[in-house]
Amino acid sequence: MASQAGIIDSHDARLNTPKTEVPEGSSQESTVQARSRHRGDTLDSVRNYLGLKPEAPVAEDHQSLEHHELLWSRIRLALREPFAEFFGTFIMVMFGDGSVAQVLLSAGNKTSPGGNGSGQYQSISWGWGLGVMLGIYVAGNSGGFLNPAITFNFCLFRGLPWKRFPVYLLAQFLGGFVAAGVIYANYINAINDVEGHNIRTVPPNPTATAGVFCTYPRAFLTKASQFFSEFITATLLQFVIFALKDESNPGAMGKTGAGPFFPLALFFLIFGLGACFGYETGYAINLARDFGPRLMSYAVGYGHEVWSAGGYYFWIPIVASFLGCTFGGFLYDVFIYTGPESPINTPWLGLKRLVMPKGFVKPARDEV
Repeated sequence: MASQAGIIDSHDARLNTPKTEVPEGSSQESTVQARSRHRGDTLDSVRNYLGLKPEAPVAEDHQSLEHHELLWSRIRLALREPFAEFFGTFIMVMFGDGSVAQVLLSAGNKTSPGGNGSGQYQSISWGWGLGVMLGIYVAGNSGGFLNPAITFNFCLFRGLPWKRFPVYLLAQFLGGFVAAGVIYANYINAINDVEGHNIRTVPPNPTATAGVFCTYPRAFLTKASQFFSEFITATLLQFVIFALKDESNPGAMGKTGAGPFFPLALFFLIFGLGACFGYETGYAINLARDFGPRLMSYAVGYGHEVWSAGGYYFWIPIVASFLGCTFGGFLYDVFIYTGPESPINTPWLGLKRLVMPKGFVKPARDEV
């Protein structure tokens, strides 16, 4: 069916639900139109409740009547962006944790292609860089945040609706959690080979395999050093992301921001963070990447030690990622960014919004 985008009235365009064509005078006219309006109103209310844009991100030539009348199609229209964040994070963790599993579980294996395991530490940096890049491509409709701390700071500094934050956080967390379960199912025999059947341990045990799923700090680190390592990597992450997304920043070759090269730029950013800062704590910098898989490792039998290891280190990747990303966003906006979205560019460097919160809550708008 040809696209109806050019003839849909403004209400239907907002819902991405084309009108039902019924011959004039038909006895079914009022019933069909009422059902169509009800479905459209339900979709609109769901998306509004979640802080999503009124119109779902659908290509014009996909807006066919038959397609969007289906139940699952309407559900997908209502939740397309959270679904995208779920699967984007899923892909990211699949590649990232998969690279860790291959390197860790094959260590010392003389029959591997390299003669001493199937990969080295840099393989992990490659895996996480590729995972983030491909995850952003998968989650393009939602903005490709893949990280609750990044989402939080786009709400705080770039006007992303706050109502969207909880549903994105849940989708990202579940994406990491489910991906860790798939990784465990795929590598369970290799884990048994390394540790022994039904034996599951965490670092610093020499044969521990819990590091496949989440991060653990080096034993020599103090609590302050653990926190600072995660804080500084999160700061760098957010600072550079804002630079890459800044359309007022000429960047390389006079282009504005990273543009279509943003996913590739994120590949190099994540690779660089892993290559330069990954040794001490594993550079989690992401609640969805660390807490979700950590919870899955607990569920499959790694025990309470997944929480108590490293002096109850588990909370540091959560807190440090939010504080570090917020500090990185603050630094970029204070010294470089000139756009109107940032609270830094409002009276009292945004403190007025805390005193008068009505100015802090923004309606749904286009992605930044």
